[in-house]
Amino acid sequence: MPTIRTQRLFDSFNAAIEGFLFVIKTERNMRIHFMLAIMVMLLGIHLNFDKTELMILCLTVTMVLVTEMFNTGIEVVLDHVRGAYSRWVKMVKDIAAGAVLIASLNAVVVGYILFFKDIVFQKFEYGILRVSQSNWHISFIILITVVAVVILAKTLFHKGTPLRGGMPSGHSAVAFAVWALVSLISRNPLLVFIVLLLAVMVAQSRIGRHYHTLWEVFTGSAIGILITVTIYRVLAP
Repeated sequence: MPTIRTQRLFDSFNAAIEGFLFVIKTERNMRIHFMLAIMVMLLGIHLNFDKTELMILCLTVTMVLVTEMFNTGIEVVLDHVRGAYSRWVKMVKDIAAGAVLIASLNAVVVGYILFFKDIVFQKFEYGILRVSQSNWHISFIILITVVAVVILAKTLFHKGTPLRGGMPSGHSAVAFAVWALVSLISRNPLLVFIVLLLAVMVAQSRIGRHYHTLWEVFTGSAIGILITVTIYRVLAP
């Protein structure tokens, strides 16, 4: 016969499992995160990660799953406490979702550091020092910097959302950053011209759909080009 303390411990453990399964069943993002977590852990084991790398990978995956569960719990409580719309309720939900976003971005960076050297450069037989000097590595840094600067600028100007509208145009910044990077790396004029046309089309579409003004698109394009050229000149081998 189990004691009362043992029964309570069993009930608590069972409730925790039910809570985890509830999030898995009801939240599509949680299902995606859970499947990706299993895949990256198996891949890390397959690539013979050492104990430190596996611990870092495990902690990163756990952080994403835990923040997603907290986010779901907060949403469930707020939906029941205040059924009517409230800007404070929306703010709390946005903050919780932001925590998930930060954990996910951290997971991307950790995955890049852990897997990039083992998968890509194992094929080309480069060392870790070469990783920090490669065009792929620089491209990754450039894109992250451009997106971060755009989000920061929109926060300062208090206009638009991170993905639509406001100063500057994020789509234009990324599009022209890609064009500038291709111009610096490629020696094929036709490729550079085609990428330029695509960047111009992206910028024009933001104006045509009235998401941005001409000045916002121009500013975003200039930011993308300036950041790309600056970082490439500093980090390129």
